[in-house]
Amino acid sequence: MLVLEEQRYIHEDLERLEQGIADRMREDPKHIRDRLNRDHEVAQLLDQIQAQSQNLINIYQDENGSRAREIQQIGTGDPFEEFYRQFKDVREHHARYPNEQAENSEQRYKVSKHGDPSEPLPSIVDSLFTGEEAYGRFFDLNICHETFLNLNNVKRLSYLQYLEQFDNFAPGSGGVKRNEKLNDQYFKYLGELSDYLESFMRRTRPLENVDKILQSFDKEFEEAWAKDEVEGWTLEQAAQPKQRTGDAIWCDDCEKEFANENVYKNHLKGRKHIKAAEQRAQRQADSAPSANGPGKGVVSATRLKERAVAEREFRIKRLASAMSTERSDTRVNVERKQGMTERERQQELENLLNVGEQRYEPMDEGDGEGEDGEEKIYNPLKLPLAWDGKPIPFWLYRLHGLGVEFPCEICGNFVYMGRRAFDKHFNEARHVYGLKCLGITNTSLFRDITGIDEAMKLWEKIQKEKKRGKIDDGSVIQMEDGEGNVMPEKVYYDLQKQGLL
Repeated sequence: MLVLEEQRYIHEDLERLEQGIADRMREDPKHIRDRLNRDHEVAQLLDQIQAQSQNLINIYQDENGSRAREIQQIGTGDPFEEFYRQFKDVREHHARYPNEQAENSEQRYKVSKHGDPSEPLPSIVDSLFTGEEAYGRFFDLNICHETFLNLNNVKRLSYLQYLEQFDNFAPGSGGVKRNEKLNDQYFKYLGELSDYLESFMRRTRPLENVDKILQSFDKEFEEAWAKDEVEGWTLEQAAQPKQRTGDAIWCDDCEKEFANENVYKNHLKGRKHIKAAEQRAQRQADSAPSANGPGKGVVSATRLKERAVAEREFRIKRLASAMSTERSDTRVNVERKQGMTERERQQELENLLNVGEQRYEPMDEGDGEGEDGEEKIYNPLKLPLAWDGKPIPFWLYRLHGLGVEFPCEICGNFVYMGRRAFDKHFNEARHVYGLKCLGITNTSLFRDITGIDEAMKLWEKIQKEKKRGKIDDGSVIQMEDGEGNVMPEKVYYDLQKQGLL
């Protein structure tokens, strides 16, 4: 390809890239999956713009002089002769490759239309997030939590507690002591946590300059470290012992309290205390002023290790602070899932993964709106609607037991959701009509009975008892005494035996 033709092609490609970005930004997807997919597509187009712009700059700079020679050749020579020469080259190329497909540059960066559901469109975000992350709405720190629990001398935190304290590195709140942070296991754990948070930010914010944000964090850390103001890593905190609380005995080397003096004395003979005392003495010697220059400390290997660990802790704190919304949503989501059964969790995950495919199915005009022109409410769990037309909170759904099914055979195997609706339906017209169809008239005696066989057996028993207690006047023998009094046969003979007649 000639230099001027390549220059023209790049200019055309830049305009089509800008138009493709404008077409995508004009859309306003409702689902987070579609929004993230759009942002990632725009980010890719922006990267292509930067790459093509750099190629165009190189052409204009013309370091090898090929562009200038081509312009001079066109300007000084016969233009028609140059045109026919290039035309001949084009014909020879197509004669050499007759079956080469020509690319339609107009459709290269067009927005994909969701027309044919049999051909699912590839989505960028489908492979970027796990099911727990829900397309960037929540953190998935389960692996980091397991790594944290495998550290030495750490507090056993649940996953919910870990979400609240993973960026709190103070020793008293579940963190590791300062003298135990300089090992490879803890340093690797900080690296995994920092890499995950950075990756999560890049995946959820593709249009932001994450590199610039991280550079600002590094610059802020450099200034704080130079002023010795990094929390938990100052030289003053390493040199000065902590204050004792009450009658407890404090060990400066191990940073630990002992309520009993005998336990403290036995502790002084232990290996851990001797090792911690040596490390503390080494740190104090490293941080002491040097004799070569007044006021200047010697940068030792220990201090360099502390700086590396402190830098990762500082970055984790800043990243967690920048994504505080996702962090709070993750805590709420974990609490909500703790009250769900395994079946409900699987159902929610399937609904989340299938929502994208459902949104790409072809719809008739007006299918996305209700009868009054209002947009349909997204309700994958089929929760009941509240007074405002929106689904009720899931905790309220669980509180009233609306997920428990109560079938009634008398009502035609109708299923009632929740105990309250089940108790209430015995006085409703559906249940009363079902009993009347079975020939049962006294419905008040059949409460909490839902089976047809059970109801029929009870009704037969009631009818038998009713017949047994009923006296049939035609089946009793009547007797008449001398005075004309009519009485049953048994009463007549009883009075006769007593001599009363």
